[in-house]
Amino acid sequence: MSSETLTEQQQAEIKSEFEFFDRDGNGQIDITEFIELLTVLAPKTKVSHVQEGFKLIDKNNDGYIDFTEFLDWWQQCWWEY
Repeated sequence: MSSETLTEQQQAEIKSEFEFFDRDGNGQIDITEFIELLTVLAPKTKVSHVQEGFKLIDKNNDGYIDFTEFLDWWQQCWWEY
């Protein structure tokens, strides 16, 4: 499912999740925020998987997950991390 096939409501709900985990409100999720996110969503996640997953999601390798990257990840099998 691509972002083009999501309804506005679905995108808004995912954006709300993103903003909840973007604790400092800078429009990006850093590794610390990502660890918190996975602690909530997948508490049995191994630290090595968190770091590996973060790198995979951060497509532009800037050290942050922006909303577009988050949206792509959210629609995939994020629970596998």
